[in-house]
Amino acid sequence: MPPHGGHVFLCDFAKSHVEELTILVCSLPDDTIPGHLRHAWMEELFPDCRIRSCSENVPQVPADDPARFWDIWRGVVMRYHPEPIDLVFASEAYGQRLADEVGARFVPCDIARAARPCSGSAIRADPFEHWDFIPAPVRPFFAKRVCTFGPESSGKTTLARDLGRHFGTVVVPEYGRTYTETFGTALNAEDLRRIAEGHLASVAAAGRQANRIVIEDTDPVLTAVWSDMLLGAREQWLDDFDDYADLYVLCGISMPWEDDGTRYFPTVEQRQRFFALCEAELTRRSLPYVRVEGNKKARLERSVAEIERRFRMPRRG
Repeated sequence: MPPHGGHVFLCDFAKSHVEELTILVCSLPDDTIPGHLRHAWMEELFPDCRIRSCSENVPQVPADDPARFWDIWRGVVMRYHPEPIDLVFASEAYGQRLADEVGARFVPCDIARAARPCSGSAIRADPFEHWDFIPAPVRPFFAKRVCTFGPESSGKTTLARDLGRHFGTVVVPEYGRTYTETFGTALNAEDLRRIAEGHLASVAAAGRQANRIVIEDTDPVLTAVWSDMLLGAREQWLDDFDDYADLYVLCGISMPWEDDGTRYFPTVEQRQRFFALCEAELTRRSLPYVRVEGNKKARLERSVAEIERRFRMPRRG
């Protein structure tokens, strides 16, 4: 909890021994990482294996139920793997007793944790410090999301790119720009929905490649503000949207407005209104944000300092 490099090593080790491998994922109702997520991750990591999930509230160590512990766990294994079992693989000493209980041979694997020295508790305590041990399907669960936010032509894209370079991570491009460059700038409510969908799909793809944080160039919260600016109203789904970033970097309007063919609001009054609506939207939704002003260097330094302070980023070296 979560699946990590040690689990992957164990399962790959087991696969090399057998024709058919069953992986049993066990969870409890109060687990900090739900069992259904761990099941889905293991299915993605090991599509050629049989993944079974047990969510029964059973004792976790013999001291929880000394008289019945092994009877209970023998029953669990036999329910989820009713066929005869030839081999039991584990990186814990209990594997020998479990194998004996189900009439199988125990095959120990890296009990000393020499191959992949990590643990689920260490990852939960500080996932960024142990990032290299977290498999790609699991990384979005732990990755932090930082969104550059603000009116058009306020330096969001430049700042997102610079943050991506600084932290060595992936940047989710502004999907609205992709959309308008492809289909034109005459947008309606359905277009805005498609832009939001494209953004969320990009975030899902980026999370698997992230180096601890994902940098997002705008998001559907800003799409709600765009709807107000362009259409004078918004659909209810924009207010209901709650898949928020962990930090918003609100870019001021001190940079000059530039017409790149996809922009709408050049006047000072329009830009001021747009910025005011952006900040009001973040405030109304009680979202964490930091305002950045000045030149590119000042904005980057302020953003980096805030990200490092909030997310305990490991030292670069």
